[in-house]
Amino acid sequence: MEKDLVPECGVARFLTLFDGAWATLIVRELLHGPHRFTELRTALPGISAHTLTSRLRRFEEHGIVTRTVYAEIPPRVVYELTPLGHELRAVLDAMNAWGTAAPDSAFVDVA
Repeated sequence: MEKDLVPECGVARFLTLFDGAWATLIVRELLHGPHRFTELRTALPGISAHTLTSRLRRFEEHGIVTRTVYAEIPPRVVYELTPLGHELRAVLDAMNAWGTAAPDSAFVDVA
């Protein structure tokens, strides 16, 4: 993303990087510690390999995740949150608190 296209609004900035539910769920899993790709796929039933790969690459490009490749056969790759990524804990904790406290009726389709 070009620097002049980065939104000024903090919420818009967050949503630009964390578009879609998978992004925040990946961070939720990484808050528990480093994970291998297959561990993340197992922890996130329904996510495609393509989606997980693209989100992890995007997070790596933006300094939220580090990717470490160990010279083993077969190669072992581990993903881990950076200090910037760990700052998202407060955001996810707030989302969890709100979601837990919200009444079930807030999630019922009224259409």
